[in-house]
Amino acid sequence: MSGLSRRRVLVLGGSAMAAAWSPLSAMAQSGIQAAPDSHGMSAFGDLKYPADFKNFDYVNVGAPKGGVFSTVPSSRAYNQSFLTFNSLNSFILKGDGAIGMDQTFAALMVRASDEPDAMYGLVARSVRISPDKLTYRFTLRPEARFHDGSKITAKDAAFSLTILKEKGHPIIQQQLRDMIKAEAGDDATLTVTFAAKRGRDVPLYAAGLPIFSKAYYDKKAFDESTLDIPLGSGPYKVGRFEVGRYIEYERVKDWWAKDLPVSRGAFNFDAVRYEFYRDRDVAFEGFTGRNYLYREEFTARIWNTRYDFPAIKDGRVKQELLPDDTPSGAQGWFLNTRRAQFKDPRVREAMIQAFDFEWTNKTIMYGAYARTVSPFQNSDLMAEGPPPPEELKLLEPFRGQVPDEVFGAPFLPPVTDGSGQDRTLLRKASQLLQDAGCVIKDGKRRLPNGDAFRVEFLLEEPAFQAHHAPYIKNLGVLGIDASVRLVDPVQFRARVDDFDFDVAIQRFSMSSTPGDAMRTFFSSQVADVKGSQNLSGIKNPAIDALIERIIAAENRDELRIACRAFDRVFRAGRYWVPQWYSASHRIAYWDVFAHPPNIPRYATGVGAPDLWWFDEAKAKKPEQAKPVQAK
Repeated sequence: MSGLSRRRVLVLGGSAMAAAWSPLSAMAQSGIQAAPDSHGMSAFGDLKYPADFKNFDYVNVGAPKGGVFSTVPSSRAYNQSFLTFNSLNSFILKGDGAIGMDQTFAALMVRASDEPDAMYGLVARSVRISPDKLTYRFTLRPEARFHDGSKITAKDAAFSLTILKEKGHPIIQQQLRDMIKAEAGDDATLTVTFAAKRGRDVPLYAAGLPIFSKAYYDKKAFDESTLDIPLGSGPYKVGRFEVGRYIEYERVKDWWAKDLPVSRGAFNFDAVRYEFYRDRDVAFEGFTGRNYLYREEFTARIWNTRYDFPAIKDGRVKQELLPDDTPSGAQGWFLNTRRAQFKDPRVREAMIQAFDFEWTNKTIMYGAYARTVSPFQNSDLMAEGPPPPEELKLLEPFRGQVPDEVFGAPFLPPVTDGSGQDRTLLRKASQLLQDAGCVIKDGKRRLPNGDAFRVEFLLEEPAFQAHHAPYIKNLGVLGIDASVRLVDPVQFRARVDDFDFDVAIQRFSMSSTPGDAMRTFFSSQVADVKGSQNLSGIKNPAIDALIERIIAAENRDELRIACRAFDRVFRAGRYWVPQWYSASHRIAYWDVFAHPPNIPRYATGVGAPDLWWFDEAKAKKPEQAKPVQAK
């Protein structure tokens, strides 16, 4: 599940006649004056690229500029929806923000897609980090400009970080919690101060947030949902759009940063367009009709049965299966433990036992997926086998507070017989419910207080209904009254933000270097924060403590050990019914594009559209001019 970025100002008051204070004097006291400037930064200080690098290795610096890239949304963050939009403010809780707005803003630094977490200067030319790693001084480039030609200053950067911490989306506020202040010493100098024991990724997160124009927001409220086009500074600016249907972003051809090492070979399309559909099947028909040109296919049924249309057969549309070596993360039904029926972990395990993944994968998904078991799926952060001594050392303080299974092999969801109704597992589920006080009375399962056991699955996409039907049937066998509630995207977002659901699907991926973001998904401190990503409402002291160990890790070995220990405790809590994942990207596109031969490991998706380009020679081939045949 991928993110975005931001900052702001604080003036320290005091007796004017006492000691004078300034950001520079504070930096001197912290030892930052003795620290060297760096062109980049990373969680553990390792950087692949030297200060004089010309471009990232994975880009095509000779890629031509031009053409249009059109697609449907495949990733989202904060208040965004895959299915619609009604606001051009994508960094607050209100409204449904338009996907792609991050392309219209520049940040202090940008990530390298072939390193786990390294960032290099964009608006910031360099950064100086104090020895205690609590003070970061960014020196801004004098050439950095907003789209109206006005200069990007440290005051804009400080304002942005501060306003995002105060009024940004709750996820942003949470991740900036350990940013104490952001101040402008002068137009070119931004000083950001962090709290002790802050997450190692908090400065990286702050450096990747968009920089807003302070002058623009002096006249407008930042936290309002609006269709006014904000003043940006990125490689694209908002072009044409129609609410809920499409939005286009136009390349800024004289963009101030186009020749910087971090930008060369990227942002090659003259226009990037996102189309919105309320139904996956209708969206697929739009692709076959060339209403948009690029599609990442997330539905195995469609990939296996419907990619036989004429444009596929005659080569006008290409299919590729590209490996995904990044952590696949978690996808599943998250059980809302704020609700009475899911308080008991035995009930939650019964929900896991009732889902027949093997039948669903074989019958509905053409055997295209593997079972997800961990939030660190497809990475070396997953726990396996009994805990070795270094993990036991972290787990021992919680003995007696966590299930005994934590000290053995980590929990794995059951493998069914593939019949659709594995009687052995359903009997086990029934016994778990009985042990939890959920008895059968008058043919219906009852909660310990006598109320009927009801479960509502909240959905925003009809494509998932087929996956729920066999699961609901099995829950019915257990006497549970289960149903699906399909709502529109706006209502879905509002209900999830308010935790007004029994069960909801969530998909997210952890960074290869997890840090403070772990709190937003799993910690007690956000369990009751409206709009947080802790959908299950997890409040577990052991999980909280292990998150802090993850954040405090001083090297990748310590990080790996702490993540594996966390994984054991999380899985033992039975907070979700794990679904499935694929370690590859299924993509299809009208054959007018090209991309680097080796997609970097950490590129979002497959680097599209940022690293791709329009191939005019392909576009001029006679077959591409062939009309699309009606189906």
